[in-house]
Amino acid sequence: MTALKIAAVQMDLAWEDRAENHRRARRWAEQAAAAGARLVVLPEMFATGFSMDPSVTAEDPDGPTPTFLRDLARDLDVAVIGGYVRRTSSGRAMNVACAVDRDGLVLAEYGKTHLIGILGEGDAHEAGDGPEIFTLAGAPMTSFVCYDLRFPELFRLVADDVAVIFVIASWPTVRQAHWDALLPARAIENQCFVVGVNRVGHGGGLDFTGGSVIIDPLGEILAHGGDQEGLVAAEIDPQQVADVRRDLPFLGDRRF
Repeated sequence: MTALKIAAVQMDLAWEDRAENHRRARRWAEQAAAAGARLVVLPEMFATGFSMDPSVTAEDPDGPTPTFLRDLARDLDVAVIGGYVRRTSSGRAMNVACAVDRDGLVLAEYGKTHLIGILGEGDAHEAGDGPEIFTLAGAPMTSFVCYDLRFPELFRLVADDVAVIFVIASWPTVRQAHWDALLPARAIENQCFVVGVNRVGHGGGLDFTGGSVIIDPLGEILAHGGDQEGLVAAEIDPQQVADVRRDLPFLGDRRF
């Protein structure tokens, strides 16, 4: 495992405007790569905003947004994680986090497990089948999506197997305090790095206040994005996960 500089892109999104959001994401990713980032992370459904209209958002695996992610990785020589809505074989849609390596190869596409009942997300999307682990810089990682953050049992499923957990989100301002509290909790209880990437701005009748953050396995905040557009960057050393778990072997005391 080697140290890895991560840049989370805390960006404003143009509602249901895929081409504009691709342009904005590329601009931020170019800045991140120029600053030495080797992994660039974009928010949930960054190409469209959190629209519940699959006729607008849904794409095939070779559609414009997954193609954009693969091209971006190759063009900038960086790994990329970003969210989009994938059209499924059943004809429905799934909210996914797509991880792509520097060669533009898809490492994992995680389908969001927990769908937001109060927003009717289950009417628009189908749930995924569970975590997918991938490896970058020799470190095992996984991605979750937004509302998943409220369900610690999902994180526990991979606690023994990963060094970094990403949470890409469109988390609204009205519940910002929960985002701010739950991300450090997930890092502390699972003794791993947690990277939360949220959007800012306004869309679909909701406001978004960012709060993107990179947190170490002891719950210390390495970088925080505040409430404005920008890059949230830090270098992480996955070896720290092994060191913390060796010195504080709390995970070994679980009974259930």
